[in-house]
Amino acid sequence: MVPHVQRLALHTTDGLSLRAEQSQPDDPIGLVVLCHPHPLHGGNMFATVIDHLFTELSAAGIACCRFNFRGVNGSDGRHDYGAGEQLDALAAIEHMAALSTDLPVWSMGWSFGADVSLAVSHPRLAGWFAVAPPLKVIEPATMVAATDERPVVLAVPEHDQFRPPASAAEATSGWVNHRVVTLPMTDHFVSGQLGTVAALARDLVLGAHPQD
Repeated sequence: MVPHVQRLALHTTDGLSLRAEQSQPDDPIGLVVLCHPHPLHGGNMFATVIDHLFTELSAAGIACCRFNFRGVNGSDGRHDYGAGEQLDALAAIEHMAALSTDLPVWSMGWSFGADVSLAVSHPRLAGWFAVAPPLKVIEPATMVAATDERPVVLAVPEHDQFRPPASAAEATSGWVNHRVVTLPMTDHFVSGQLGTVAALARDLVLGAHPQD
């Protein structure tokens, strides 16, 4: 069961207000920001993978923030092809970082949102978790996660239509601290592997801040 969920507005450094919501478990053990898939293809903060992560991580005691990128379902602005959306993700990270001075913050996303999440950094970030990243929205070599020593996990579907595991491994071969995890027998929409994705995300957060 998802703990209390609070609706809120996030404010970007370029003056936009974004529609968002945050789960607030009692005594949270970690903080996560979730970035949704492509706005021009129906993506929003309730997209399947994002919704599952929000539900499962929150139930595990991890506070989560999900939001609509600029121009999506009540958020100000218009689609900016991954550039302005980085400011959106940073607004969410800033918000979550302000909730606690010592809990780790993880940047996570699916598809378009995975690429955006890999491109942003913050001093409080523990690392990145990217589900089915196309590694095309933003040039992989320019992503912050490529040259950062904090951990990066790419969960790549075996039959992904846009960036299958071998291609993802090749595109990120020079990255500093990452691993590619293949999600078997599924495609870009991760059907049948939502539980695996949630378990990977949960283990990352728990590993950064294990329970007593």
